[in-house]
Amino acid sequence: MRSIDRGGGLIAGAALLLSGCGSFDGTRGDGPTAGPAPSAAGSLVSDTPVKLGNPYAVGGVTYTPVDVADYDAVGYASWYGDELAGKPTANGEKFDPARISAAHKTLPLPSYVEVTALDTGRTILVRVNDRGPMANDRLIDLSRAAAEQLGLSSGVAAVRVRRTNPPAAERAQLRAGKPVPERIVTPQSLLAILRAKAKKLPVPAMAPAAAVTIEPPPPVASAKAKPGDDRIDMGTSTAKPAASASPAKDGNIVVQVAAFSSEARADATATAVGGTVSRSGNLWRVRMGPFASQAEAQAALDRAKAKGFRDAMLLHDR
Repeated sequence: MRSIDRGGGLIAGAALLLSGCGSFDGTRGDGPTAGPAPSAAGSLVSDTPVKLGNPYAVGGVTYTPVDVADYDAVGYASWYGDELAGKPTANGEKFDPARISAAHKTLPLPSYVEVTALDTGRTILVRVNDRGPMANDRLIDLSRAAAEQLGLSSGVAAVRVRRTNPPAAERAQLRAGKPVPERIVTPQSLLAILRAKAKKLPVPAMAPAAAVTIEPPPPVASAKAKPGDDRIDMGTSTAKPAASASPAKDGNIVVQVAAFSSEARADATATAVGGTVSRSGNLWRVRMGPFASQAEAQAALDRAKAKGFRDAMLLHDR
């Protein structure tokens, strides 16, 4: 779980700079406390003037805003929510988590991008009106409403972000706080190429233990798919929880981190925790171990929970 140019140039002061920077799982690191309630849908914001801003530095890294008409990148998305409601975005608007919006490090403000979830192929149109994310290596920060429309529950997800020039009617709809219908689902052949690119990228570090548990987006590429259709199921294993099992033999204690219906999500999770992936029915299990002693297994369990997997548990593998 989670100024710079709020008018056209950078506002001096690290506190203001960080207040609009980087989020994780709905909260922005070192961000301000909750502001006023979000504005009601239907209040139209403006697409002009388009602002770019000067180069700026965060954490020793310099970012140079640039107007790239054919911007097309693969990376990881996170989302942020109500804790910044009513706070100014980098182009001077008020952040409303109920609008389909996003933060990007370098694109003009505002810009319009199509964001594709690489797990499902679902694509939505998003209006970029803020700077970020500035934590880890995430490509884009989505508002709560954008994450919900795309089917992201929490954590980070591999995405494609492609700049686009939508019709005036769609621009007006997003500016009024209303979502635009999803795009056509991305073909599997193209998804395979994009997923291969994403696998070459480091998975952004997970949030501390207080963060929410990662859940994958829906497995069905459909406009009717809802967040939560692809739930983590910790009870599908035939193994017994360590707490209720008989004393373990050496080498048969494992940490079950999570189980996914998406192999890609399981692979990403295994990379993050240093575990392995195995198939169990229609699910892909992520496990750490086996470990020769209870102490080693407990240490691994603590590491998994420190990376945000609070439902991880010890199991005696049969």
